[in-house]
Amino acid sequence: MSNEQQNQGSIRLVDIAKALGMSVSTVSRALQDSHEVSSKTKKLVLDYAAENHYVPNPIAKGLKMGKSKTIGVVVSAISNNFFGQIIDGIEAVAYEQGYNLVICQTLESPERELVFLQNLSSFLVEGLIISMSSPSQNIEYLKQLQQRGTTIVLLDRTSDELDTFKVRCDNFTGAYNATKHLIDSGYTKIAHITSSEKLSVAIERRDGYISALHDNGIPVRDEYICFCRQSGRDPQEVADNIQKLLSLPDRPQAIFGASDRITMKSFETLKTLNIRIPEDIALIGFTNTEFTRIFDPSLTIIRQPAFDMGKKAVELIIESSHSPYPVTEFTTHAYNTELIVGNSTNKRIG
Repeated sequence: MSNEQQNQGSIRLVDIAKALGMSVSTVSRALQDSHEVSSKTKKLVLDYAAENHYVPNPIAKGLKMGKSKTIGVVVSAISNNFFGQIIDGIEAVAYEQGYNLVICQTLESPERELVFLQNLSSFLVEGLIISMSSPSQNIEYLKQLQQRGTTIVLLDRTSDELDTFKVRCDNFTGAYNATKHLIDSGYTKIAHITSSEKLSVAIERRDGYISALHDNGIPVRDEYICFCRQSGRDPQEVADNIQKLLSLPDRPQAIFGASDRITMKSFETLKTLNIRIPEDIALIGFTNTEFTRIFDPSLTIIRQPAFDMGKKAVELIIESSHSPYPVTEFTTHAYNTELIVGNSTNKRIG
């Protein structure tokens, strides 16, 4: 290969064809192990390609085949343990099936989300897995992408406004079980720190919390329900809500955190303020954070099967891509949560 080709990067099909005195189409078929090309010719092409470090262009190949083998993933933040584990699941299947991923973080901004959706559309992604920052703000653009043939999976945060595949947890039951566990442990004054009141997961978890209180004859107190507009991304927002609850004349006996970040920041804030857990205030929450068993005290949590959810989301896209007909019937996959009991919700004394 010439110095000029080395400077320009990987050798191209046309370069191989010129060097071997073949047509570009013959070289292409040889690289694809086509039966139309003799074994001798295949060996010549493959040997030359290997010697000169030929690397196929997956995008160009995808365009030619009508498949980009690329999937877009849009989540709030990879640093969130839940979404990090979801991406692990997505990547496990994508790698095995030869798919590429483009991962974007909205940081809870609908504006960032729209920019990423537009960019992913220009990349001609085969499918899109999205956990929406807002339940409706960009729904019309998602409908446009779907009409252009992009398979969409709504993950975790879903919307009834879009008829498509959905992968989520049974948030209502998970929240109900968390609240019921506190009640069974002797706590009746239970606060709930949740995300934006517009997010589907926040609504479902708040409904589960309220339903458990109602079923056990405990009144719902508005001052015990606190919202975090940034879903816990802003640590000060969570800390301020903790301070507000602690300053109430009749402060709660327990706190139920509705998300990974909210639960972990609540734990940190209480420890910083020297509030004893659970002696002063018990704590339970949704989180997929590792090592909560070795916290002091060990944390009672609601864990979601994030890895399996990620796997299912990408499997739905790949199955749709391989379907000989346009997919018009969509399924919703709801996963059970798991209550893991630690010492942060020990039986209340007194």
